[in-house]
Parts: sequence; C-alpha cells; structure tokens
Amino acid sequence: MLTPEQIQSNLGKFYELITDHISEPRATKLLAFYQAQEENLALAPASSRSAFHNAFPGGYVDHVIRVVEAAIALYDVWGNFGADMETFTKEELVFSAINHDLGKLGRDGKPAYLPNDSEWHVKNQGAIYKPNAELPFIPIQDASLFILQSVGIEMSFNEFVAIKTHDGPYDDGNKAYLFSSQNESKLRTSLPYILHQADILAARVEWEKEWSGKVGISKPKEVKPATATQFKQQAEAKKLSNIGSKNPGLMNALKGL
Repeated sequence: MLTPEQIQSNLGKFYELITDHISEPRATKLLAFYQAQEENLALAPASSRSAFHNAFPGGYVDHVIRVVEAAIALYDVWGNFGADMETFTKEELVFSAINHDLGKLGRDGKPAYLPNDSEWHVKNQGAIYKPNAELPFIPIQDASLFILQSVGIEMSFNEFVAIKTHDGPYDDGNKAYLFSSQNESKLRTSLPYILHQADILAARVEWEKEWSGKVGISKPKEVKPATATQFKQQAEAKKLSNIGSKNPGLMNALKGL
C-alpha cells in the first residue's frame, strides 16, 4: 500500500516524466489528457489481484514510474552491449513506457477496475478489484492505442509497435511481431524488447515487495531534465497542474484512504 503522501508525490513525478522527456506539442496534450482524469489516474491500481502486482490505490502510477525508470536504465545497458540505438529515440522509449498500460485507466470516463464487493473473492482469491462490466472487453494494449488516437495524441510506428507488444511472448497475439524466420519481417528496432524487459522488471520487483515483505516501498528516482527547454516545460507543467495539490476531489479521496 501507498500512503496519501506517496500517491501525491508519485503523481507529481508522473507529470515530470512527461515534461522532462516528451517534446511539444505532445507533452501539453498528454498533460491535459491525464490531468482531466487526475483522481482516477492517481488512485487507479496496476492490476486487479494481489497475486499480480500493485493491486492497490495508486498502484498504476507507481508502476508506470518504475517502468519508465527501468526502461531508461536498460537503454544504457543495451547501448553498452552494442545494440543499434539509432533505430529509435529515447523519447519514443519513454513515451511508450508512460502509456504502455493506459488501457488500465478505463475509458469514456469509466474506470477499468472497481473495488470488489465480494468479500469471498477478496479473501480467497485475492481479487481486490473486478473489471468494470460497463466497459466492453478489449485487450489492455489495444485499449491503450485506441485511447491515444481517440484523443488526438500522435505516436510513431515504433511507439505503436512497442505498446502493442509490451507483454512480449506472454501474449500470443505478439507472435507475428516477435517470431519470424525471415529477416525482412523481424522487428527493425530493439525498442519493444527494452520496454518488455522494463515492464517485467518493474512488475517482478513490485510483486516481491508485496509478497515477501523483504523489500520496503522505495521512492522512484527523480529524473532530472536534460536541457534548458525541458526545464522550461517542467516549470510550465507545474503551473498548469500544481501537482494535483489543489484538486478537491483527489484531496478528499486521499483523505479517505
């Protein structure tokens, strides 16, 4: 579980990842999109069951931050091992990491997960949340892509494929992208592999924290802006969002945790 203070802090760091790494006009569009659903964003879980990862209020943002940080770290690992890092940009990697699980927030103003009102399922199956039955089924990755295009946020081909395939070989639908006997149909960039590894790393660490209890909740590393332009973007973003500190709905929800 996260404290209300940790949830608020993570929300601010989530916004900073956008302003630090995403160029305009996409940064402004992303901020406006996420801030319009700030309470849902701040309190959403990353999964529905305790056997998965981060199935608690604030788990979604906590997971996304960790995936972004893991992706940035793995970017250096792959580069140091000699991978071709010129086939994609770091912005494409961070954009894909920020939005890879977007479908878990729901759509049309309706959250993807609702608190489970069945005590039996919570106690015996660890099903802390249940899917929102008002939303028609769509795989998370497809929902993420649909939402981005529906709100007019453009993405590159690399970003589309990375978000689509971020579950790697665990999703049978990715076989056409990941397994090929011909060079011409293999992925042209390592971006999807890096994002998949970052997601696995983050989810595993989160599960270990909850299940073993050996690892305490750690604070994600603060990512510093790399350029003067990014500093300016960060300042403007804070003016717009105020890091959610004056959102009455969110503040009331946090008090209820």
